[in-house]
Amino acid sequence: MKEKFQAIVIGGGPGGYVCAIRLAQLGIKTACVESRGSLGGTCLNVGCIPSKSLLNLSEEFNKVKHLSNKGIEVGEVKLNLSKMMKSKDKAVTVLTKGVEFLLKKNKVTYYKGTGSFKSKNEILIKDENNKETLISADKIIIATGSVPVSLPGVEIDEKIIVSSTGALNLDQVPKKMVVVGGGYIGLEMGSVWSRLGAEVHVVEFLDHITPGMDKEISNEFMKILKKQKINFHMQNKVEKIQKNKSGAIVYTKDQNGKQNKFECDIVLISVGRRPNTNGLNLEKIGIELDNKKRIKTKKNFQTNLDNVYAIGDVIVGPMLAHKAEDEGIAVAENIAGQSGHVNYDTIPGVIYTSPEVASIGKTEEQLKKDNVKYKIGKFSFMANSRAKAIDDAEGFVKILADEKTDKVLGAHLIGPHAGELIAEIGIAMEFGASSEDIARTCHAHPTFSEAVKEAALSVDKRAIHS
Repeated sequence: MKEKFQAIVIGGGPGGYVCAIRLAQLGIKTACVESRGSLGGTCLNVGCIPSKSLLNLSEEFNKVKHLSNKGIEVGEVKLNLSKMMKSKDKAVTVLTKGVEFLLKKNKVTYYKGTGSFKSKNEILIKDENNKETLISADKIIIATGSVPVSLPGVEIDEKIIVSSTGALNLDQVPKKMVVVGGGYIGLEMGSVWSRLGAEVHVVEFLDHITPGMDKEISNEFMKILKKQKINFHMQNKVEKIQKNKSGAIVYTKDQNGKQNKFECDIVLISVGRRPNTNGLNLEKIGIELDNKKRIKTKKNFQTNLDNVYAIGDVIVGPMLAHKAEDEGIAVAENIAGQSGHVNYDTIPGVIYTSPEVASIGKTEEQLKKDNVKYKIGKFSFMANSRAKAIDDAEGFVKILADEKTDKVLGAHLIGPHAGELIAEIGIAMEFGASSEDIARTCHAHPTFSEAVKEAALSVDKRAIHS
């Protein structure tokens, strides 16, 4: 006899498990189905968490090598990659077990297996032994995330030609790595292996890295990464990738038609991700998709079927874990009869390189396109006492405010702890604050956050320290 639930969440990633927990908190009998074998989705298992672990460890390794410049003498610094990978894996294991505990604590029924629609109210689950379980619910939420995409004719083998998943599990430092794609993931993973000793080359089709980011920040970011000895080959289109005995050769053509080739040990393909909807049997129940194979939804995350909802990477919007989490909470509250919502204007994006890069709201380019008159406030970390004291002063804070109302429209940071500093501006924007509001808020001294205050002061050309 099949078990009946009030809600079923397909997918146990950031959006899915958060949605399931919130549904349970609201008194709704909930099941969560996850195919991976461990909860947390791409982010926790093979994405943001293990990559941040390696980014931190590689940065620590790099810092130790240069401590003598600051008067701290150390012996020979050696890399134990195997031990570093075990540290990364331990962090993942602890956190995935933690999520499983949270489901249990909130009385969410957890099914390990691949879920697919048998009807609009029924989900068929197949476990690793092909054992089938049929469950049903009044409401079903699709939260199956996304998977990496490759280039036409290029097969990712996770050995020589790797996705971010393979790049997180290399058993030795490549002599030379080619990163195809100058987006968030490619630059983070390129930074990791560059710090550990690889010669890294980034091949990008566009004339700038990090598409969609404020151009001024993007340009500064690239300058800093070049100083860190990451090589960039812009406006290069990959024609083919050919494996050989020593690794692979990446063949490209630049904007002038010149053909180039890059020999390397490892090729990291980082050209984007696509919604993970294969195997859900969506066509059987008539779920509508858009031209990018994303599930079409209304503002309340409802699909064209009134009992089926979708959140996270399978729908429109940035493919970010925290975006999926907010949508998971919102859809749960909507199902419970509350007014859940997500403010897409205040979703931050962060790149966890050194220095970090963070953005929220509109870029200058977007404001110009929309004919919005705006003011700019900027402040360099070179003039921030905390940043100078610890010799980590690259980058700046940039705040964009409405010319008439002074309302903060966006902010873009590159510098120490940018990913943490952006939260202050997010709260300000969420409450409709002006740059004046930030400028008049007392910030502790000496802190990195003073750069945010000074940038806010700079909007009206009254920064104190620049």
